[in-house]
Amino acid sequence: MDDIAGALDSLLAITAVAAFAPLLAGLVPRLPVPQVVLLLAGGMVIGPQVLGLASPTAVEPLADLGLGFVFLLAGYEIDQRLYRQDAGRRAIVAWFASLAVGLAVVGLLTWLGVVRAFVPVALAMTTTALGTLVPILRENAMLRGRFGSYLLAGGAAGELLPILAIAVFLGIGNRWVALLSLGTVLVLAVLLGFATRVLRPGGRLAAVFTERQHETSQIQLRFTVLLLVLLLAVTERFHLDAVLGAFVAGMVLRRWAGGSAPVLEEKLDVTGHGFLIPIFFVYSGMTIDLDAIAQAPLRLLLFFGLMVAIRGLPALLVYLGVLSLRERVQQALVTATALPLVVALSEIGLRNGTMLPENAAALVGAGMLTVLVLPAIAVALRRPEPVPLQQEPEQGVL
Repeated sequence: MDDIAGALDSLLAITAVAAFAPLLAGLVPRLPVPQVVLLLAGGMVIGPQVLGLASPTAVEPLADLGLGFVFLLAGYEIDQRLYRQDAGRRAIVAWFASLAVGLAVVGLLTWLGVVRAFVPVALAMTTTALGTLVPILRENAMLRGRFGSYLLAGGAAGELLPILAIAVFLGIGNRWVALLSLGTVLVLAVLLGFATRVLRPGGRLAAVFTERQHETSQIQLRFTVLLLVLLLAVTERFHLDAVLGAFVAGMVLRRWAGGSAPVLEEKLDVTGHGFLIPIFFVYSGMTIDLDAIAQAPLRLLLFFGLMVAIRGLPALLVYLGVLSLRERVQQALVTATALPLVVALSEIGLRNGTMLPENAAALVGAGMLTVLVLPAIAVALRRPEPVPLQQEPEQGVL
């Protein structure tokens, strides 16, 4: 009973942080702090290193499910058509350029003894916080037109490609098991693809899913949660990797949902962002090693500078000739903004022992700094839209 009471007390503190974070952001409209930063900061405050109101181990299963939802929604939001266009091709080239530079620079830091395993740190330098950026960019009318497609493609590459790399190189230690994990995910993708044929329009099964997607049944949402929990259970049992599976499942789910995709997306947002994902971020804040940051603050600033240089600077060259200098600088700032995947990657690295605790803490801190600083500069650089001149009324017209 004491364990149950302690778990409920921890969950109460975490859900309080999750509830008050958007409230604070709404009451202070000019507060230059995205919600994910407030969730992480709240986790630090209620965690064992500060107030001790909550224990991370008490909510770890829910946090795992929230981590799965992070990658599920990331895959669900990816528009695969972008990669058939020039914007998508250039985004892929820019990401691989960032990866090459990141491996070289972080490899040097490994040789100097600053980091222990350079692959997870190098991958952290190549991520983009697209989910965090989209509301900011949309509010400032930066997703419209041709330039908006380049911003979206760059952000999507910064989510998709690091997830693939994380699944192969970090999720598991044995390379043969890694290949098995990839094969399992491909089989899953094929099976889900065939499900779209089974649920053909006009069929009885499709009718059941359409009729019972609302009210108390919520059948599509329940099967989505079943799929995600099944992935987590199977991968935990057989030591495979759930990251890539959750991401691919999200990509295939949009096609599987067909005409109900917007409805399912809204429900996934409610379930994920309304409950499970905030728990994951608050949990992650509780596990950040604050003493390590306090003892080596320059490490945080080093990683911040590397994120800007490694992820952002290739954009100045890759988009030469298609974007203006101002737009290329904005592209660099946007793609260098990284936090949710850095948090997830740091958590994975800590759990499988591939990342030093001080590096994980510094990476998350640097990611928080990019979210606070870089989008604000990118928005400040946008060209103001011309204000239409008011026409003088014609003579004789009141």
